[in-house]
Amino acid sequence: MSFFSIKTDRSKYPQGGEDGKLQIDLDSHKYVKIWQGPNHPGVTGNMSVELTLAGDEVVEAKTHVGYLHRGFEKLLERRLFIQGMQTSIRMCVAEPDSNEYVFCSCVEELAGIEIPEMAKWIRALILEMARLQSLLRAVPGQGGTFGLGVGVQWGIYMRELVLDRFEELTGGRIYHMFMTPGGVRGPLPTGFKKRMEETLKEIDGFIVNIDNLMFNNAVFKKRAVDVGVIDPSWVDKYGIVGPTARSLGFNRDVRKNYPYLIYDQLDFEPYTTTYSDIYNRTRVRWHDLITTVDLIRQILAKMPEKGDFKAETPNVLHWRIPKGETYVRSESSRGEYGMYMVTDGSEKPRRVNLRGPSYNNGIAVLEDLLVGANIADVGAIMVSLQVCPPEIER
Repeated sequence: MSFFSIKTDRSKYPQGGEDGKLQIDLDSHKYVKIWQGPNHPGVTGNMSVELTLAGDEVVEAKTHVGYLHRGFEKLLERRLFIQGMQTSIRMCVAEPDSNEYVFCSCVEELAGIEIPEMAKWIRALILEMARLQSLLRAVPGQGGTFGLGVGVQWGIYMRELVLDRFEELTGGRIYHMFMTPGGVRGPLPTGFKKRMEETLKEIDGFIVNIDNLMFNNAVFKKRAVDVGVIDPSWVDKYGIVGPTARSLGFNRDVRKNYPYLIYDQLDFEPYTTTYSDIYNRTRVRWHDLITTVDLIRQILAKMPEKGDFKAETPNVLHWRIPKGETYVRSESSRGEYGMYMVTDGSEKPRRVNLRGPSYNNGIAVLEDLLVGANIADVGAIMVSLQVCPPEIER
């Protein structure tokens, strides 16, 4: 006879021992262990959750990673500074530009480089475009977990329109590497602002349609309201940030709390609710879509017509940066995204460490949040936390 312990509510499972843990008899066939993953629609990358069920209810969840074997932090420590963007962007495929920004900014701070004003505006534009394409997949993707597949198809099409603009600007659709230590690779193409506005007009209609499809839909409400509820006490305990924190009334947005680039010159206010279930977390991200579209319009309207887009840098193949350490943060679509870098005066970083929301959301929060959930809601709860597994296996 084999046993293992489950942390759960003793009153619900009275056969629990004096230590407050439920003793599960695997041979009794009362409890079943199944795996969600390692491939799961809606979760960007490979991860799995080991579930123990009592009937159709989850009594324990354990996240398993290791399917990606990335090791990008160590790869960055073995490459020249100029080679870092190609590696850093792969730490989250869904929104790679946040990695570009924090890596380049770390190098610039340690090297004492001030990037030109024009480069700041273009970087902010790229970051908001990256947020936009990420949300165009994430928001309707939540509806997809409940069978609303048409919204997913709309979102994929709209995202492709944003990727068209990325391709026009950077030459790439997914990985862009347009930011570089010292600024950006070039100015905006002729007519780019006009074409970007045309794309935004199409997305305006999509935002209205998604509101009708999801938030005014009885099926979505039935599946999302009061499901996957996060306790406000978890915010500081687990380091919850971004839309998930804002759904609990914590107005945490790095762009407002610690302004960088040109965000202090833009007019916006992050949306918050006070109850974090799947419905409200999705609602917050839907409002983030509206805010992002507005910010892109503000950036295009206020951006200087001309200006230098890159500061002078030493020979990048023999660039030695003085000894030091720094931490740079930004606001990704999932919340605070930061990088810690240490240099020792050589041609490569001495230490690189990424801080992304997925580690907290995909392991600590998810494992607790799934206890007591119905098996049918597991996938939806996972997607509502916007986990990007490569960010965990960095």
